[in-house]
Amino acid sequence: MDLQQKLAVLADAAKYDASCASSGTSQRSSVGGRGIGSTEGSGICHSYAPDGRCISLLKILLTNFCQYDCLYCVNRVTSNVQRARFTVDEVVALTLDFYRRNCIEGLFLSSGIIQSPDYTMEQVVEVARVLREVHDFRGYIHLKTIPDASPELLQKAGRYADRLSINIELPTLQGLEALAPEKDGTAIRRSMARLAVHIDDAKGAARDSAATSIVSMPKATPKRAKAPKFAPAGQSTQMIVGADATDDATILSTSANLYGAYRLRRVYYSAFSPIPDASSALPLKAPPMVREHRLYQADWLMRFYGFSHDEIVPTTQGGMLALDVDPKLAWALAHRERFPVDLNAAPREMLLRVPGLGVKAVDRLLIARRVRRLGSSDLSRLHVPLKKVMPFVVLADHRPARALDGDRLAAQLRPSPVQAALFDN
Repeated sequence: MDLQQKLAVLADAAKYDASCASSGTSQRSSVGGRGIGSTEGSGICHSYAPDGRCISLLKILLTNFCQYDCLYCVNRVTSNVQRARFTVDEVVALTLDFYRRNCIEGLFLSSGIIQSPDYTMEQVVEVARVLREVHDFRGYIHLKTIPDASPELLQKAGRYADRLSINIELPTLQGLEALAPEKDGTAIRRSMARLAVHIDDAKGAARDSAATSIVSMPKATPKRAKAPKFAPAGQSTQMIVGADATDDATILSTSANLYGAYRLRRVYYSAFSPIPDASSALPLKAPPMVREHRLYQADWLMRFYGFSHDEIVPTTQGGMLALDVDPKLAWALAHRERFPVDLNAAPREMLLRVPGLGVKAVDRLLIARRVRRLGSSDLSRLHVPLKKVMPFVVLADHRPARALDGDRLAAQLRPSPVQAALFDN
């Protein structure tokens, strides 16, 4: 099999991995280096998959051979798919070649598990080492780590990668035992904890280094060595949604636990995709993509809007998020006694709960109301969705009508029904 064929197989096999964002790492420029690459700036191309996901990284598997038999995975050992395997040098050459042609900003490398977790992890880390140490590659590197790999290999991976991630696979340990019995949920969380400790240690060393003054001889120009970095873009994880019967409330509870216990940068939600020759334990259809979208919106509310995971999902919907309206609007409709909110007096925490107002809009409103009373024109200038915002706020020249109380408000804010296509299921 030539390199082109391997690339076709192993890039296609990696498309199910959604955790490929490249934000949050330290800045590196190619200026002054002996190699190539940059984590930001001009010359970076972004392309998008048909479902809208960013694929600006070269996202490939080292191999899709795998000794595990996870029922939801197209690369499981019993799957009848074409197999391929890159060498370390082939991945390095592809990464440099795509970067020079301005097609990518970095590498996202995952792998099926071959021989042993440590053997696989050594191969993955070796790719990053060669890129960094031999070719002085300064672009972004995201390594998918193997949960059962040794702590020494995880620590080595963090020296070369911008971000490390370990897939938690499914939202609950029960789901993992049912669909991926060879995966050890405890080992996955133990590896996350190790990465969290290494990341915290690196950040602490950097702070100590910056805060410590240097005592030296007069007229000397001492320069303190930089503290070693460890995965400066942090760690993330991904869970599959819809492969089992876990509801949205449980999924968000798991995410809140992961953010709190392991300080993850992101939890990615990947809607289950039916695979060929699938087990009868799996659903026949994929969940609606809008469910994945609502989970991302709910995740955003937890991280930036001050919502707790247990108040986002309505208690009246069997633990599931509403699909017809976003979670913030659904919360507001279920808690109308908290509205309308006076934009000239309410605290920031309450302004963030107004449907249609984002974090930037709220911060700008807080600055503006220091010097004048806010009116409808101020919202217009912020380009916020007035139809969604106005029923929930009081302004100097606006007070919502009482007629919008009750079911009429919900009906007005829900999107209009769309005629289904003739061949939709």
